[in-house]
Amino acid sequence: MAASFTYQLALPGRKLTFPADHYSHPDFRTEWWYYTGHLETESGKHYGYQVTFFRFGVRDRQDENNKDHPIIFTDLYMAHFALSDIEQKRFHFRERINRGFDNKAGAATGRYLVWNEDWKVEGDGEKHAIQVSDRGMALRLALRSLKPPVLHGLNGLSPKGEGEGHASYYYSLTRMRTDGEITVDGNKEKVRGLSWMDHEFGSNQLREDQVGWDWFSIQLENNTELMLYLMRRKNGSIDPYSSGTIVQADGTTKHLARKDFRIDVSDRWKSPKSGADYPMKWKVSIPGEEMELEMTPVFPEQELITNRSTRVTYWEGAVQVQGTLRNKPVPGKGYVEMTGYAGRLRF
Repeated sequence: MAASFTYQLALPGRKLTFPADHYSHPDFRTEWWYYTGHLETESGKHYGYQVTFFRFGVRDRQDENNKDHPIIFTDLYMAHFALSDIEQKRFHFRERINRGFDNKAGAATGRYLVWNEDWKVEGDGEKHAIQVSDRGMALRLALRSLKPPVLHGLNGLSPKGEGEGHASYYYSLTRMRTDGEITVDGNKEKVRGLSWMDHEFGSNQLREDQVGWDWFSIQLENNTELMLYLMRRKNGSIDPYSSGTIVQADGTTKHLARKDFRIDVSDRWKSPKSGADYPMKWKVSIPGEEMELEMTPVFPEQELITNRSTRVTYWEGAVQVQGTLRNKPVPGKGYVEMTGYAGRLRF
């Protein structure tokens, strides 16, 4: 069987435009839309949440010229929905997988709409809406971006390693006012809070010598945001293509190269379910910005074992942030994602 389609690589020269680049990019193999945030209910309960929609292209594995076996779907769609109950220290997780066939799941190219059965996210440039519900757990959220899109890396091209195409197009909405409803164990309450949205698409991110990444998003109470990621190699070292972005209160941004920041681990946690040994407390130092921050998970058990969808085991959780910026205290909140600790990640 000979496939007649080749996916595009993430290369320099592409200009990201909005709202069009919120939409799906089916000419790239891998794409995800990622929402994380912190919510407070009217009764004073606190939750972290994650809602992610994934698209994985399989068009290059199929023979478009074989008339006896016509292609009926070109993409697999997966979705993850997690809630971290901070007071109860309980982690709830749901997942879905569907072929892009018979309207079960999909991602529109002419508007911002991504869905997996009755889970969906949609919107325009500034306003987004999330709707997910499964077995007594639900979120219905309206989000409004308070800052323009942040382009990471080099004008939105985020290199992940040496070599052509080992990159993604990557941007974020780093501060989104969030209002809506949450349902936990069948009990519904109104919520409000703050969210972060990531969108990445590319075709060949990881090199053979890379096992996974550690990703950090931080929203400080002084209206500053910070994104950092570390690409980890098989030999335990950090890839020099790791980088980050600072977003100032007025929305202006500054790219951080690997040499501009340091992340030290001060605690660890071994998962009783997967056996993975995860870092569990971090100190971030950015000397050029006079920034010193410490991130502490709200509780350790925020691991996702996704055997019914992506088949990736990873840690994605809410964290509290304390520290100083130019010698002034700056509390905040954030999210951390760690992949490749329970086996090499393959994307």
